[in-house]
Amino acid sequence: MDRKLKLIWDFRGDSSEKTAEHHCIHLKEFAVIKKLHFYEINFSVISEMHTIAYIVVDEADMKTYRDALKPHRGQVFNE
Repeated sequence: MDRKLKLIWDFRGDSSEKTAEHHCIHLKEFAVIKKLHFYEINFSVISEMHTIAYIVVDEADMKTYRDALKPHRGQVFNE
């Protein structure tokens, strides 16, 4: 079974939560248009001035997402 990876985009500032929430819309649109599998697309508020948007994908699909969407970082996803 493939590992799951969490690709992460960091947003900072007063509007970080709204920006991350909007970024999730684009992540889903990309996956649907390209017919790519994903497990989860969401955002998490880290602090008042820092929010992340993320998508959880199979390791096999990571390069497609990474090359097209340029995440800031990634990590192994542990459920």
